[in-house]
Amino acid sequence: MNLNDIREERQRWLGWKNIAPLQEAIDALPALEPSFVTLEDVVAIAFDDISDLHKKQIDDTARLLKPWRKGPFQIADTTIDSEWRSFIKYNLLEPHFDLEGKVVGDIGCNNAYYLFRMLAHTPAKLVGFDPSALYYSQFQFLNHFIKSNIVYELLGVEHVGYYEHKFDTLFCLGVLYHRSDPIAMLKSLYKGLHAGGELILDTFMIEGEEEVCLTPRDRYSKIPNIYFIPTVPALENWCYRAGFECVEILEIKKTDVNEQRKTAWIDHQSLEHFLDPEDETKTIEGYPAPQRVYLKATKKQTNTKITK
Repeated sequence: MNLNDIREERQRWLGWKNIAPLQEAIDALPALEPSFVTLEDVVAIAFDDISDLHKKQIDDTARLLKPWRKGPFQIADTTIDSEWRSFIKYNLLEPHFDLEGKVVGDIGCNNAYYLFRMLAHTPAKLVGFDPSALYYSQFQFLNHFIKSNIVYELLGVEHVGYYEHKFDTLFCLGVLYHRSDPIAMLKSLYKGLHAGGELILDTFMIEGEEEVCLTPRDRYSKIPNIYFIPTVPALENWCYRAGFECVEILEIKKTDVNEQRKTAWIDHQSLEHFLDPEDETKTIEGYPAPQRVYLKATKKQTNTKITK
């Protein structure tokens, strides 16, 4: 697989008629040096000396880049109140990883909110994968001011195993249920890890002790591209089938409107519209309401032969 050919093709996506105006707005942003950048629940960028004109330019560009699904962010006077309060997930996972000096990838990284947060852990390298020209443009907008060394690739999970180097830790948050062959996806992630490397993953789940999964006929929670929603034992089996040696369940958590909700920064429906208005334990289609399982899966260590 020639990744450079794929990169060249996908860079042309930035010329699409719906993306080109975003790129022009980003290119026109002022060259401002932040007084500080805060990598906390709200990723915040502040300036000591900024004109009202530049504040308006930043705000106008941020609004042009809607919808903002991951965040929140604060840039000068503009608060981007994203659909997801992503710090809830990040803070849940943070006690379970150590990224110092490691090569880290985030598969389906969106606008790189999680990667920006990971900068505080001083990893050796951060790489985001997401084949979305919109989310890439949001990242460019943010990184214009943050000036991080994050590498953002317009690539997908199917490219991870063919990447130029392997990873110590891979994050894959909210992607698995979008794939029609989840075990093949897990195998791709496995292939992209160093021996002994770790995958941190979250996905939808259903309750049950049997090794089974829900297969929605059409949509799940109004989302069309949802294929398989496993029980925890089924998900563990998928990981073992993909080659992982150890699977640790970190957390099981119901998604609620404190974490995901409609805001002025998305202009479309959100979780409150996806649930049965008479019974919030069910989706609008009658399936169990969204719950997520968070896990850590470890790749086998290389067997070393000792010769005399």
